[in-house]
Amino acid sequence: MREIEQSIDTAWRNLYAEFGTTDQHDLAELVLQDPAEFDWRVVDGALKQLGCDEYGERLGAGPLGCAKCDLANGFRFAAREVDRPNVPPGNEHAIRVASAVARTRHRYSPRARCGYELALPGLLAGELPTTPQAQRLKALINQLTDDRLEELITVADLQREDRA
Repeated sequence: MREIEQSIDTAWRNLYAEFGTTDQHDLAELVLQDPAEFDWRVVDGALKQLGCDEYGERLGAGPLGCAKCDLANGFRFAAREVDRPNVPPGNEHAIRVASAVARTRHRYSPRARCGYELALPGLLAGELPTTPQAQRLKALINQLTDDRLEELITVADLQREDRA
């Protein structure tokens, strides 16, 4: 997650420097007016600048059912995503989704959290599981209890569960 947070912070700092403004709050509001004009990391950076009035969380990170956070969480998925060089098409989308789940865990089910969090290191390394690979991992995840899902650290841990 450190690598993701750093990439979001860098994207935000670069935009902030490019705009030459002194008010990060106003710039964040501007970005959220049309998130499709910006890279997803910039939009996530904008969300980090704003808070939820109702829950005091970072905007988009409040509990499910908070209308303001639910809307803001959707903004991150309206932003642009451009695959990095030398990675399979779709890798950047997978990173965006996996990092959103990992950064706002309480908004997602234990099974979704487990799958995306286990996949994230490989995605950052430029991998992208095939559909059959992803389906196999999902089938393994679906066999485990919520408590066991929280104990898994790597995809190898999950694969060992299958052999146990």
